Amino acid sequence: MDNNDPVDAIALAWRRERPGTPVDAIGVVTRIWQLAKTFGDDRRRVLATEGVDTATLDLLSVLRRSGPPYRLTTRELKDQTMLTAGAISQRVARAEADDLVTRTPMGDGSRGVAVSLTPSGHALVERLVDHVLGREAELLSGLTAEQQRNLTDLLRILHQDLMSRLDIRKITQVGSADI
Repeated sequence: MDNNDPVDAIALAWRRERPGTPVDAIGVVTRIWQLAKTFGDDRRRVLATEGVDTATLDLLSVLRRSGPPYRLTTRELKDQTMLTAGAISQRVARAEADDLVTRTPMGDGSRGVAVSLTPSGHALVERLVDHVLGREAELLSGLTAEQQRNLTDLLRILHQDLMSRLDIRKITQVGSADI
C-alpha cells in the first residue's frame, strides 16, 4: 500500500485504528465507486456540450441499437433500460417534444405504444455515440489494450459473481437493485 494514495491511506488508517478489520476490499470497492463517479461526471460534461442529458442518450441509444426501423414498444424500452414505466414515459415525452422520437399506437387493439427515432433523433444519436465512446476510449488510453481486456474480464467475473451470490436479477441504477 502507498501512503501517498488517498484510497490506500484510508485502508491503512483503518488497519492502524482497528487491527483485524478486513480492509483489503477498500482498494477495489472505493476505486470502483470513484471511477463510476469520474466516468459519469465526464460523460455528463461531454453530453452538455451537445445540449443533451444522460437520460436522452440512454433512450436514443436503446432505439438505435435495436436496428432498423429503430422502433420499440414502451414495454421493450422499460425492459432494456431497466427503468419504471413512468420514467420511460417521461423520457419519451421529453424526447418527443424535442422531435427526437415519435410515439404511435400499436394498432393491435392494445394500449401499447411504439416509440421510433425521428431523422433528427437518429442524426443526434449517431453524433453522440461517436463523441461519447471516443471520449471514453481516450480516458482508458492510459491502459494498454491487454490491460483493458484483463480489466474487462476481471470486472465481468466480479459482476457475475456478485449478481449470483446476492441473487440480483438486474441492476436498475447505481445504488439500487431489483432484488
